[in-house]
Amino acid sequence: MAPEFSYQDLLPIGEDKTEYRLLSSNGITTFSADGKEFLKVSPALIENLTEVALHDISHYLRSEHLAQLANILKDPESSPNDRFVAIDLLKNANISAGGVLPMCQDTGTVIVMGKKGQQVLTTEKDELSISKGVYQAFTKLNLRYSQLAPVSTWEEKNTGNNLPAQIEIYSDTDHPDEYNFLFIAKGGGSANKSFLYQETKAILNPKSFLSWLDEKLRSLGTSACPPYHLVVVIGGTSAEFTVKTAKLASTKYLDSLPTMGDAKTGHGFRDLELEKDILKLTQDIGIGAQFGGKYFCHDVRVVRLPRHGASLPIAIAVSCSADRQVKAKITKDGVFIEKLETDPAHFCQLLPMMI
Repeated sequence: MAPEFSYQDLLPIGEDKTEYRLLSSNGITTFSADGKEFLKVSPALIENLTEVALHDISHYLRSEHLAQLANILKDPESSPNDRFVAIDLLKNANISAGGVLPMCQDTGTVIVMGKKGQQVLTTEKDELSISKGVYQAFTKLNLRYSQLAPVSTWEEKNTGNNLPAQIEIYSDTDHPDEYNFLFIAKGGGSANKSFLYQETKAILNPKSFLSWLDEKLRSLGTSACPPYHLVVVIGGTSAEFTVKTAKLASTKYLDSLPTMGDAKTGHGFRDLELEKDILKLTQDIGIGAQFGGKYFCHDVRVVRLPRHGASLPIAIAVSCSADRQVKAKITKDGVFIEKLETDPAHFCQLLPMMI
C-alpha cells in the first residue's frame, strides 16, 4: 500500500505581524483578467523602495533590539563590560538615527530577497530595478563601498558603488497579489561567523549536542561585535539550504515557524526549549559582550530541518550589533516598509546614571 501524500512548505511561515508604514501609493495600477486582479508595478517604485530600505537599515534599528540593549543596563547580573558595550551601542544608535553617519563603518553587502506574487507584473527586470536602488543609496549616502570585483583570479578592484548585490526573486502563490521583500545589509564581520558543519547522528541527543556546541560557540569569538543574535540550524535537505535557513533566521524572518515537527510532511520548526538551553549556555561561557560577562548573545533561534539519513548538516550564524534588515511589501494599497525606531533616545533613560 502506497504511503499517504502530504505536503507543507519546508519553512511554513505564519501570519506576518510586522508593523509597516506607508511609503507611497503612486506607481501601482490594477486591472482585471480571467477573473483575477493584477498589479502593475513601475520600475521606479522598486528602485525607490530599495533606496529607502537601505537608508533605513543603515541608520535605524528595530525597537526590540534597542530594548535588549537597554535591558542589559537593568540586569544586576550584567558585567561592567556588558554595560559599557550596551552604553556605547545605545549612544551609537542615537548618533546614527540622525541620518548622517551610519551605525557601522562596514555598511555591508546588500542582500535582497523578493517573493513576487503571480499576479504582480513589472516592466523591467526586477534585479535591475533593485540594483539601481542600491546604486542610488550608496552613492548618495555616507556609505562605504565594500564590493571587490574579480578582474582575474588573483586581481581585484573595488566597484566603487557597492554593487553587485545578492538578489533572489521567488514566485509566490500564497500571496498572489503582493510583492514581499526582505532587505539585508550584511557586514563582513558577522558574515564571517557563518559556519557549516557536517556531523553525524551521534550528537543528536541533548548532552552530546550541547557539549559539541559549547566548543563551537567559544570559537566564534567577539570580532563580529556581540551581543549576537545567534542561530543554530540542525539538519537540512542540502548544505546550502541549511546555511540559507540560518541567514534567514538571524533576521527574525522565521520567527513564526511552527514549534513542533510533523512526521508526515517533515517541515522545519523552531525548538523553543533548546533555544532557552543554548542562551543559558552562552551566558555561562562568560565571554560576554566583549571581554567577559553574561551577554555574549541577546537571544537564540534554533531551527530543526529534515535531513537525509546519511547527512547531518548543522549551521551556526549570527547577526551582530549592526542588526540591519527590514521587511517591505507592495500591494494594491501602496508601498509599505517595516517601521524601525527613528527616535532611540527613550531607550537611553538609564545612561546618565551609568556614565
